[in-house]
Amino acid sequence: MTRPTPSAPILVPSRRALLTSAGGLGIAVALAACSDTGADGKAVASSTADAAYNTLINSGPLAPDDAVSASTWASAIKKAGKLRIGGSKTARVFSIEDPTTHRLTGFDAAIGQVLARYIIGGDDAASLVEITQATSDTRETLLTNSTVDVVIATYTITEERAQKIDFAGPYYSSGQSVAVLKDRTDIASVTDLAGKTVAVQSGSSSQAALAEACPDAKPTPFDDNSACLSALQTKQVDAYVVDESLLLAAAENSTDITIVGQPFTEDPYGLGLPKDSDAAAFVNGFLSTIESDGTWARIWQETIGAIIGGDVPQPPAIGSVPGAQAPAPAA
Repeated sequence: MTRPTPSAPILVPSRRALLTSAGGLGIAVALAACSDTGADGKAVASSTADAAYNTLINSGPLAPDDAVSASTWASAIKKAGKLRIGGSKTARVFSIEDPTTHRLTGFDAAIGQVLARYIIGGDDAASLVEITQATSDTRETLLTNSTVDVVIATYTITEERAQKIDFAGPYYSSGQSVAVLKDRTDIASVTDLAGKTVAVQSGSSSQAALAEACPDAKPTPFDDNSACLSALQTKQVDAYVVDESLLLAAAENSTDITIVGQPFTEDPYGLGLPKDSDAAAFVNGFLSTIESDGTWARIWQETIGAIIGGDVPQPPAIGSVPGAQAPAPAA
């Protein structure tokens, strides 16, 4: 798979720090409104990418009235006229706020906006969401104390977390991936790393994952992401292996790095929901609908796909991982 790439060395401290880095416009440049200055000196949205994104989030499916009324969770959201999301305004690629227009764009942002319109209806999906910044330490708390209705924040489904909350999905699968310099033509997947020097973060799960996927690779540990990226860009190593979510942000922010192949481990993202409610059944129905009608594919193309290119991947099967609720049987 050919993927767009990076420029000067990028300093990226950690997976969470990178994904929540507020520096630069990130995906907002590619997806959110670019702006011109009007006669009054204020920014005027003019980007065709912005128009395409608006069309996308405002053209998804609408839930049948009886489906909404049958769900206590969805009925409360429709009555309130807002979907309260625990998410991010600074997660590059997945949910980033444009500093000029204050509009959120990205893969997770679009999933939340389309879900809000699916429940509430209307012609302006972006206006139907209310974002509360969620961190790895606060996500379950935001749900258990009813601050938010749902958490959509590159939230990996685990059995431990599922003891406290419910998960719908998975709706996206990330995992360990391979980054190389754009001019490399001899590395197209993890199996091509045999005999190659590969940057990994010290103490991370990447080294063990690499050893299992390609035992003949030569892992070279560095202290952090910043050092790994620098080693790749200065050709101290042949490749860099880390979670794809991190590499997406690196590739989107640079011009000399590209991601090759597909993730070779699984990191399934789910929508976090209140425990023991009817929310997961309803949201699984929503996910099934947007996957079957092509909305999920269009969201991927406008966000992640705009960076990495290639064919639209198959979304992970709903309820397919431990901790995720199985979809309700067809009526």
